[in-house]
Amino acid sequence: MPTLMPDIANHTTAQTEGTLDWVGMSNIEMPIMVASQGQSERMVSAYVDAFVNLKEPKAKGIHMSRLYLLLDELSNSDVLTHQSLVTLLDGFISSHEELSDNAKVKFSFDYHLRRKSLISGKQGWKAYPVTITGRLNKGKLDIELSLDVRYSSTCPCSAALARQLIQKAFKDKFSNEASVDLETVHEWLGTTEGVVATPHSQRSVAEIKVKLNSSTTEFPITELVDLIENSLKTPVQAAVKREDEQEFARLNGQNLMFCEDAARRLQHTMNASTQFDDFWLRINHLESLHAHDAVSVTTKGLVDGYQA
Repeated sequence: MPTLMPDIANHTTAQTEGTLDWVGMSNIEMPIMVASQGQSERMVSAYVDAFVNLKEPKAKGIHMSRLYLLLDELSNSDVLTHQSLVTLLDGFISSHEELSDNAKVKFSFDYHLRRKSLISGKQGWKAYPVTITGRLNKGKLDIELSLDVRYSSTCPCSAALARQLIQKAFKDKFSNEASVDLETVHEWLGTTEGVVATPHSQRSVAEIKVKLNSSTTEFPITELVDLIENSLKTPVQAAVKREDEQEFARLNGQNLMFCEDAARRLQHTMNASTQFDDFWLRINHLESLHAHDAVSVTTKGLVDGYQA
């Protein structure tokens, strides 16, 4: 006859009574198959947080193994979609009977996309940090997709100051000449003497969170990346030949941006999208001139929505 093992969580009460907002596990490592809109299903290495509330003040604790086994079933036998996420959250609550009526799960992973170069047509992988969070609170569902997109930003003020120095260098070089032929100026502009200053630019990061509406089935990861990169015009590149680097320089010169400019561009883009119920975004320009960063934050502006 097997030995009966003690079950402290079920058969003892709390030493100190009280309800708890969240109890569970964080940083669970497991592979997850993700369904992204417009892409084939893809395996990612995810870190998962899984929680339920503890609404029974006398209960000793929750059953963490039940949460883990439900996650393991998803990892081993299913694909992460809008529906499977809802089913998972339902399972968290139903596996805790009278203990819980609120559940939350968060999947964090890098999502890799093949991205084409600007001119040469070469392709390479780019990794986008993605977080998918689901919450079921007394029957109310909330699903959030967040991701980071890296891009280049060139300072408009620095560009204006550089142009002024180039103008001065031109005047100093040719002011004593009655006329200057085109070929001479063309040659001079191709030298370091001709372009005496360049504006500063920096790698920048757009962090964005969106609330998905009920029409979502697969997660619009690629669509959201495309919206951001097409709006900003200067995403960092993967495979690059010289013609791609030259085009990247041109795009930076034609898309001079303070952090406020980038935030307003994305604000306009997201307001025009109907797929997302709400959005929050933070623009980070990782300054090359200063030791600090320049930051802008904005939201859709809903009364009960994201707060800046």
